[in-house]
Amino acid sequence: MTIDELYVRAVRAGYEGLVRPLLFTMHGGDPEKIHGQLISTMGHLPDSLVGLIERFIGQGRQPVDVAGVHFPGRIGVAAGLDKDGVAAGIWSPLGFGFAELGTVTAHAQPGNPRPRLFRLIRSGAIINRMGFNNNGAEAMAARMANLGVARGNNALGCPMGISIGKTKATPLADAVDDYLFSLTTLAPYADYVALNVSSPNTPGLRSLQGRHELEELTGALVARARELDADDPVPVFVKVAPDLTTGQLDGILSSCEQAGIAGIIATNTTIERDGIKGSDARYASQAGGLSGSPLTAMALDRVRWITAHTDLPVMGCGGIMTPADAQAMFDAGARLVQLYTGFIFEGPALVMGINRLTRPGKGARA
Repeated sequence: MTIDELYVRAVRAGYEGLVRPLLFTMHGGDPEKIHGQLISTMGHLPDSLVGLIERFIGQGRQPVDVAGVHFPGRIGVAAGLDKDGVAAGIWSPLGFGFAELGTVTAHAQPGNPRPRLFRLIRSGAIINRMGFNNNGAEAMAARMANLGVARGNNALGCPMGISIGKTKATPLADAVDDYLFSLTTLAPYADYVALNVSSPNTPGLRSLQGRHELEELTGALVARARELDADDPVPVFVKVAPDLTTGQLDGILSSCEQAGIAGIIATNTTIERDGIKGSDARYASQAGGLSGSPLTAMALDRVRWITAHTDLPVMGCGGIMTPADAQAMFDAGARLVQLYTGFIFEGPALVMGINRLTRPGKGARA
């Protein structure tokens, strides 16, 4: 066993034996309250502690260039973990190579009624129906400006992507204008923009993955990005659902290639309930998207299919719970990976393990 393997194992043991049990029992075990406090605490750590975290945990990143963006590491924070950029400054010291903030909507909104977040411990999974609760695009822009973030300046140690979604109150017929407002507002601060049309928690949103709807939306967003900066438009990625058929995926890829989309994020959460174990079955009837271990095989299958059918770069997301899961994504052709549920369950040891124990996939495309 190598020194890196021993170090990762020790950090994992500390998180699983001490930190995670404490976290999971705070606030009476309410997952949303725990998450909110954790993100707030991480966003207000003293500089001295942040420096120690970076020194002992955040080393070993492997740089890669994707879609014209230099990523100092191949692991990113998935959308939903830091919706309003509260903890934006801690992700790089923790070893992440980028963070995708949001999902942000044109207008602030409270999201769906609580409870809306459920932790399935035996299954290594989460069900959420948050509904894009966030402070709005203008608030995110102001926060990034206050942090000194501008596109390309890596003020926080790594690129900041921003995921944008449709405001719930906006009719589907007006979705394009809603997304355009967010893109225009946030482009000066985002190293890339992720187009979220695949969350199952906003009524009708997934219909925007239809070929005609997606062609109209992606065409408008790419055109606006070019209007804002003709020489170097902000890259736009599209995040797809894991529940799509290969025929639907084929239509999405065709639309994205035609529009000039920079890449694909595969995948979002699933509406399927396979893989829920034991006593967690009581949560199976809860509406929302399922993430974590039950999504591992499905997300990997979608990444394999997508990378075999397009030259667009892919960020692998969904069910990455171990370094081996990340390695499978890289071997399937993903250039980057994103973490959410895996980070909740495995902590910083997962980031360390992927940074130190994986390698770029042989089939990865530029």
